[in-house]
Amino acid sequence: MATESAVTTATPADVGLKRELGFIGAMWASETSIIGSGWLFGSYFAAVAIGGAAILAWIIGGVAVIILALVHAELGAMFPVSGGTARFPHFAFGSVGGISFGFFSWLQAVTVAPIECYAVFTYLSFYWHGAYDPNGTISAAGLWATVGLMAIFTAVNFLAIRAFGRVNNVITYWKVAIPILAIIILLFKFHSANFTAGGGFFPTGTGAKALFAAIPSAGIIFAYLGFEQADQLAGEVKNPQRNLPRAIIGAILLGTVIYVLLQVAFIGATPASLLHHGFAGISSKSPIAIGPFAGLAGAVGLAWLATVLRVDAFISPSGTGLIYVTSTSRVGYGLARNRYYPQVFQKVDSRGVPWFSLIVAFVLGLVFLLPFPSWHSLVGLVTSASVLMYAGAPLSMGAFRKQIPDHHRPYRMPAAEVLGPIAFIVANLIIYWSGLETLWKLGVAMVVGYVIIGIFMATDSQRPPLEWKSALWLPVYLVGMGIISWQGQYSGGAVKPPLNTGHIPFWWDMVVVTVFSLVIYYWARATALPTAEMQALVARQAGEQEPTLSEPAA
Repeated sequence: MATESAVTTATPADVGLKRELGFIGAMWASETSIIGSGWLFGSYFAAVAIGGAAILAWIIGGVAVIILALVHAELGAMFPVSGGTARFPHFAFGSVGGISFGFFSWLQAVTVAPIECYAVFTYLSFYWHGAYDPNGTISAAGLWATVGLMAIFTAVNFLAIRAFGRVNNVITYWKVAIPILAIIILLFKFHSANFTAGGGFFPTGTGAKALFAAIPSAGIIFAYLGFEQADQLAGEVKNPQRNLPRAIIGAILLGTVIYVLLQVAFIGATPASLLHHGFAGISSKSPIAIGPFAGLAGAVGLAWLATVLRVDAFISPSGTGLIYVTSTSRVGYGLARNRYYPQVFQKVDSRGVPWFSLIVAFVLGLVFLLPFPSWHSLVGLVTSASVLMYAGAPLSMGAFRKQIPDHHRPYRMPAAEVLGPIAFIVANLIIYWSGLETLWKLGVAMVVGYVIIGIFMATDSQRPPLEWKSALWLPVYLVGMGIISWQGQYSGGAVKPPLNTGHIPFWWDMVVVTVFSLVIYYWARATALPTAEMQALVARQAGEQEPTLSEPAA
């Protein structure tokens, strides 16, 4: 029977890692990921896309991400292992399902640090004009400086997690304080008429379709990314059953309030003289376009605040880049624990740092600097990869609720029978709104990932069996989302003619995504691993294997 869960399920544990991160450290790990370059750019791009209606986009995005965060809070407390987002689907569906969502987790994590580096040098170009070429792409000198910043992120990550947590805590207190300061000061420059600049609350030529498109494309979902960082570091969190849910939920609630108020302050404080044609009419050469909040502070006569914000433009993205390098190394560690990646990714040094996985995170992070010349050009890809990663969480929770209902759950998501499917629908709507141009690039990356992991697993004599039966829904899901995107309303880019056909009418397209999501959700839940196999997979990672302690070569 599907619910034969009288046997207690083992609790997985991580070998070599050290539980030295407390509640504040765990919450700040998530918060420092949320308050990164997204706050420096997201309000501007959202206002340009849909004017005053950007407030609605941030609220819708915040509600969507809060629902996903509640799912991660339950899973993280159940299975407090590092690289959790890469491992929950492995426990629920076995290796075929686990490979896909595990690779999405790693791809998302490895690409964020380069984005944060771009944000640093975009703001820095106010002082260092050589950081970018006249055509708006990063210069050779700027690229080398970005490599240097990535190297610094990696070096700091070689600190023991306790020392790293202290560094991150200090950075995060600053990162939270500065946006709050900006909100308070800019609200004194508030002009309510700005919310209808450009032809109304929805500027001329925009509407609900543009509103939904802005949620992924303007960097709104990207800004909210990172609440799951506490899950990624769960193998190093003290008392994770108590601290993880509180850290995840607290971080996303605080982040949502800050982002909504930032958008209100940005729109309200922009000088009316710049808005004759709405926010879309602001020149791309304007200081506001190059460094939105710092440029805005300068435009309203607050030179001191502009200086503070340009300093923060180095600290905030750097803090986020720092924690994402950490996260990438832990996801790589987790994939090795799943035996998808070579076992060398599991190796830790005497400080409990997975050093090989950390070095690979640095090297491959540099690869993503090459084909993407700016902050905005990377955001769409990372958003889609992230939401595909998030989509695995409600599927996993649904499988666990059905197969192991008696497993200890320190935190239980309220109304999970309703909110679980809704979380999956929300994730798929965001993927759909990202558009076909983004999805086909993600599909190429996915195929590359399958090939690489396939090669790794083929050389591992202890690789897990391929549980095809429990993942038959997966190719239908991935291909189906691609077909719906192709026939739907969102292109996701400036390619002319657009790649999508637009055959599915607006609003009906979202009905199609919703119905398709429900079919996949209940199909996946019905075919999840049997209870005994699920328990066996978890038991394999219960910490009984030999440690892989080693030092990096000198």
